[in-house]
Amino acid sequence: MSFRDIITIEPDKRGGKPCIRRMRITVYDVLSWLAAGMSHAQIMDDFPELTEEDIRACLKFAAVQVNNSNEST
Repeated sequence: MSFRDIITIEPDKRGGKPCIRRMRITVYDVLSWLAAGMSHAQIMDDFPELTEEDIRACLKFAAVQVNNSNEST
């Protein structure tokens, strides 16, 4: 499954920020938890609705965004 199947953007949810599978958990939330030192297992323990694939999709989404922003500079 592609990260594009997992990451959703809805204008009326969380201000149109990229979310995971139409939930209210944003890509930014997951990346922030990872940056703070949480492991994938800790995140999934705290948020059992998330899967390993969801976390990897957030990382892939971020990588694509960074790559796309570098192409325009």
